[in-house]
Amino acid sequence: MTLVRAKKHLGQHFLTDKNIAAKIVDSLKPEGRFTNVLEVGPGMGVLTDFLLLKTEYETSVIDIDDESVQYLKKKYPQLGNRLMNADFLEMDFKTVTDKPFAIIGNFPYNISSQILFKVLDNRSQVIEVVGMFQKEVAERCAAKPGSKEYGILSVFLQAYYKVEYLFTVKAGVFNPPPKVLSAVIRLTRNQAENLECDEKLFWQIVKAGFNQRRKTLRNAISSLINKEKMTDNPTLDLRAERLSVADFVKLTNEVMAAR
Repeated sequence: MTLVRAKKHLGQHFLTDKNIAAKIVDSLKPEGRFTNVLEVGPGMGVLTDFLLLKTEYETSVIDIDDESVQYLKKKYPQLGNRLMNADFLEMDFKTVTDKPFAIIGNFPYNISSQILFKVLDNRSQVIEVVGMFQKEVAERCAAKPGSKEYGILSVFLQAYYKVEYLFTVKAGVFNPPPKVLSAVIRLTRNQAENLECDEKLFWQIVKAGFNQRRKTLRNAISSLINKEKMTDNPTLDLRAERLSVADFVKLTNEVMAAR
């Protein structure tokens, strides 16, 4: 079969190292929690080869690239309608399954944040993600309070998922090689059904705090708080990067109570 051309506008960098591909697939931990896996952007199927060997779950794949889909149809006729030619960012996950499922992929770096926010929007159904990201993005996802990498994405993901930085991947194992290092992370859904606060206000406070991260929270979120009632709140004298998810939840409740 004719090989698929990597397309720059789709952010495609095809993984060529089968040992790393196997390691990524083995990073999925179904353990009875899910029976369906969705692979995003399979390209020429280097991950798919190993996913289809797994009997503990059923694999579906989605790719926006027509050329990849035609290639995969010939390579994996057994996939049938579980091979979808569509845009992951626009898809309704209920068309794949109405059960909890996992997502895996060598994700296009130009839409990596959009992919993660799509996961967050569907956090009640997506209970695990194993994916390849630009190393810088992976570090932000897993960053802890107080680090320079810690930011909006860190807080939002860690509010609902356990985030683990698994391993770094060098550029030479891709075709074409990216200009940056890559890394694989795992997101595992935690037990939080909700954050025990007004989640809309929580998101507003987190965004406002990090959008002006050099300012103390008192100044960064001044438009959201009742200044007269919160003058003595010591948390407001910190910068956003110092607060954990639990701290932001507590602050959100305090801001709400003072309104």
